[in-house]
Amino acid sequence: MSAARALLLALVVLLTACREESATAPAPPVRPVLSVVATVQSAEQLGPFIGLIEPRYKTDLGFRIFGRMVARFVDVGAVVKKGGEIAVLDPAVQALAVRSAEASLANAEAQFVNAQAEEARLKDLVQRNIIPQAQYDLSRRNFETSQANVTRARASLRKAQDALGYTRLDADFDGVVTAKWAEPGQVLTAGQKVITLARPEVREAVIAVPNRIAELLSHPNDFAITVDLDRVVSMKAAGIRAIDPIADPNTRTRNVYLTLNDPPTAFRLGVTVSVAFTRPVAPHVYLPETAILEKDGKSFVWVVEQPKSTVALRAVTLGVREDDKVAVTSGISAAERIVIAGVHSLAEGEPVKVPQ
Repeated sequence: MSAARALLLALVVLLTACREESATAPAPPVRPVLSVVATVQSAEQLGPFIGLIEPRYKTDLGFRIFGRMVARFVDVGAVVKKGGEIAVLDPAVQALAVRSAEASLANAEAQFVNAQAEEARLKDLVQRNIIPQAQYDLSRRNFETSQANVTRARASLRKAQDALGYTRLDADFDGVVTAKWAEPGQVLTAGQKVITLARPEVREAVIAVPNRIAELLSHPNDFAITVDLDRVVSMKAAGIRAIDPIADPNTRTRNVYLTLNDPPTAFRLGVTVSVAFTRPVAPHVYLPETAILEKDGKSFVWVVEQPKSTVALRAVTLGVREDDKVAVTSGISAAERIVIAGVHSLAEGEPVKVPQ
């Protein structure tokens, strides 16, 4: 009997010790998770893209005739007034042509004067039947021929004088020289460009965008276009004037031309600008792909519920995927906290810790 009592006493002591051990055992640690606060986006920004301020209207100027350029009076950046001298060719050949044409005109005019006097004298004689009609007709033909020769000589002189004038290249309008293509001493063909002259009063922003973006920009009314310069001066473009129909074979980009109404002085020709396009889109939340849990053909995310800081599984609808992000179009509200890592090891209602 004493042995049974001793065994019972030992069991009581053992149970008491286990109960005390379980009461003093620490609770399992709360798991920390990486998370983000959902931000609903109703607009999409494309860019920024780097571009240049360029003139809408510009002209390549060159000489109309062949010759050797002996001087160029302007350089890139020079402001030129209408009629201002830009460059000149060696005028020696054209000057000789003018002198030759002047001599030909003088000879034709002298022959015309003689033929006119001869025609007038024979006209009086034929009227008095002193000479035959055939003789007068011959003098009349000589008079008309000499008259035609004078007209032709005058035209040749004007042509030679024009050619002499073409040895001087003048500006057709007020503008700024944006490029030079020839140097003094070069022998130029007719029409070979010497400079590029731009109208500074009409400017536009030109940017190069990928072909996919260019297709999106085909509807300019959907976009608010902002041109920013050194984070100080900015303006909104009036719209998209044109988009190159074919991509550049080297860069695979297409130029977009943006109209600028009354641009600030800082938007000078050649200045670099950055351009961002913003367009309205369906409301969505961008999350990393690591936040998505695929299960039974459906998509879910873990939402951290407050104030208990426990996680709950939420079904969501996904939109487009871009790089390592995915657009969630429904199932999430703004300001909700979403777990973005370790989504496969969480359990419904599990308490979590959100690091500050």
